[in-house]
Amino acid sequence: MGQLPANLDMIEIRSRLKEEDYTPFVIVSLQESDRMNLLLGHMRSSMIELELGISGALNVTDNMEQLAADLMANKVNALWAEKAYPSLKLLSAWFADLLLRVDQCVEWTDKLTPLKS
Repeated sequence: MGQLPANLDMIEIRSRLKEEDYTPFVIVSLQESDRMNLLLGHMRSSMIELELGISGALNVTDNMEQLAADLMANKVNALWAEKAYPSLKLLSAWFADLLLRVDQCVEWTDKLTPLKS
């Protein structure tokens, strides 16, 4: 959980935009950032639930058991995969890629201009 990045502050990002700033690139950047926030939020909440279930504060559900099994098997949880981008990577490589994608979203939303390749 400590490695999971914080959600992007979409209110702050959108507050920096003027009407004329909404180019196709900016719109796609905002959409990708919104989707990333949904994924990060879902991952965070499911891992908090799992921690609470393991500690005995919550009853352990089938989803919690599946998440624990997936984490131990180095697999991306099916509920995370539903909200994520398509990938066949194992969890460790998938998570490293997720961190790079979050960094890219942060870079996009900091500049809000097309990045040079």
